[in-house]
Amino acid sequence: MALHRKFLLPSFILLSATPLMASSGGTGVSPYAYKLFSVFGIPVTNAMVTGWVISILLIIGIKLMVGTPKLIPSRGQAMMEGMLTGVLDIMEPIIGKKLIKKVFPILITLFVFILINNWSGLLPGVGSFGHFVADKAIAADQVAAEVAQGHQVRAFDGQNYVGHFYYYFRPANADLNTTLALAIISFIAWIWYVLRYAGPGLLFYDLFGNKADKKEVPKPIYFMLFFVFIGVGAIECVSILSRLVSLPFRLFGNVFGGENLLTSMHGMIAWFVPVPFFFLEILIGLVQALVFTLLTAVYIGLIVNHGDDEHAH
Repeated sequence: MALHRKFLLPSFILLSATPLMASSGGTGVSPYAYKLFSVFGIPVTNAMVTGWVISILLIIGIKLMVGTPKLIPSRGQAMMEGMLTGVLDIMEPIIGKKLIKKVFPILITLFVFILINNWSGLLPGVGSFGHFVADKAIAADQVAAEVAQGHQVRAFDGQNYVGHFYYYFRPANADLNTTLALAIISFIAWIWYVLRYAGPGLLFYDLFGNKADKKEVPKPIYFMLFFVFIGVGAIECVSILSRLVSLPFRLFGNVFGGENLLTSMHGMIAWFVPVPFFFLEILIGLVQALVFTLLTAVYIGLIVNHGDDEHAH
């Protein structure tokens, strides 16, 4: 109890002050990630750097927590095994007992990476550390008007400038490029597992095959239904391709919206009042990571388990 009391107050104050620098005098979170530098002509953004740092810390942290796996688990190993078991229990009814162990690695990787990156915006320093970039010089009598419009104004060497805050760290999932990359990985995983464990024949049948029962449907109607199911299959193909839009935009919209919410709240009242919104973002981050992973599992399970369902019937 004493440890909790010692931890609670500093955490409460720290959460209140996390994005304070970024929100002061700003217009909100930039909709795009800032380029920090280039490697062989490839731009490296602040969202990419945050994602890399989070990934490295995850690998190191899990390795330190688990160490060498033992029959009698340590506290860190028990914690990780508990998390893995919890996610496994959620995914197993969707994927099926036969394939869950084969599909689970990609699912748990997506879940943990998305979850921690959703929460990374709550860490001190993310969206806070950076420098001011001047866009244009303004006269002294224009300062009040620019500030009233929510623009950032700084004074250097007696001259006022309006510009934006160029921060070094940005939550990876607040960048549409990251969420699109995750959606592409999910889509490729769907193709691989479906073709590997269900086969192209079952996939084609599931999309375009005539599901009517010959014994219960008259032959003329049965053959006419081929054209109906082909049309339904074409619509289903469009639905499958639309996952590359729905998955990344849903995740990006929730994380980016949360970043703007926290920034706006800190812009109005910097201390204590925004804390409930931090807990809201913790909940939303968990839900969105679970939704993304569950949808990936559902997409795979719908086809892979189709054969088992038919056999059972």
